Amino acid sequence: MPIIHAIVLGLVQGLSEFLPISSSGHLLLVPWLFNWNDFADASIEKAFDVALHIGTLVAVVAYFRKDLVVYVRDGVRMVVRRQRPSTLEGRLAWLLVLSALPAAAAGALFESFIDEKLGTPTIIAISLIVFGVLLGWADRRDGHRDLPEYTKDDALKIGAAQILALNPGTSRSGITMTAARLVGFHRDAAARASFLMAIPVTAGAVAYKMLKLAKDGIPDGLGVPMVVGIITSAISGWLAVWGTIRLVRTRTFMPFVVYRVGLGVLVLALIVTGVR
Repeated sequence: MPIIHAIVLGLVQGLSEFLPISSSGHLLLVPWLFNWNDFADASIEKAFDVALHIGTLVAVVAYFRKDLVVYVRDGVRMVVRRQRPSTLEGRLAWLLVLSALPAAAAGALFESFIDEKLGTPTIIAISLIVFGVLLGWADRRDGHRDLPEYTKDDALKIGAAQILALNPGTSRSGITMTAARLVGFHRDAAARASFLMAIPVTAGAVAYKMLKLAKDGIPDGLGVPMVVGIITSAISGWLAVWGTIRLVRTRTFMPFVVYRVGLGVLVLALIVTGVR
């Protein structure tokens, strides 16, 4: 894999993982648009995917490091010391873990179907449009709830919505922000909940994929591109988290909706006209 491809894909992963525009969809569309053939071998694609997700995991952990120290500490105390009454942070820690379970279970059960049947440019384009419009509709609703009001019911509802993100083009952050807005959270809280939910989901996915990578080994010549991918996805991912949180404090999600619909229409036009 050329280093420039690793840089581009690392930037795409970092930005689109946390912006509500679908990282998996973009990682499939970019090589398709530019006719790159770096992933002719499935083992190369899976290994590089691990590297990109390590980078975005580092990014979100680095951004929320102070919050996570408190969440992990209080969450462990709830179990080990049976601390009662539980603290807000300890309760949130376990609710975030709970929110990851529906998508983790669905991903493990339907991994082969997702790899074989989903992820075509047409399905990605339609998903970008449909779930982009859904995000715009949800964002028009009033929302006044804050993150401390996050409940078990919220964790299950938003976690269940996260299953839809297994379809490339939906967007994990997009669908969780949509669900959070639908259950009454304001934009900043919806974004924070989405980013914090990414930690157990991404950590679990990385651990699962690294076990496979340890068994199969790193494909020849992919070591340096993987390191480059980790670094670029980590830097761009941190910037995406920082920028999104600043944006939604004063703006709506509409710029992302417009981008999603525009990209989806463009991809469909390229397919219909036979350009790609």
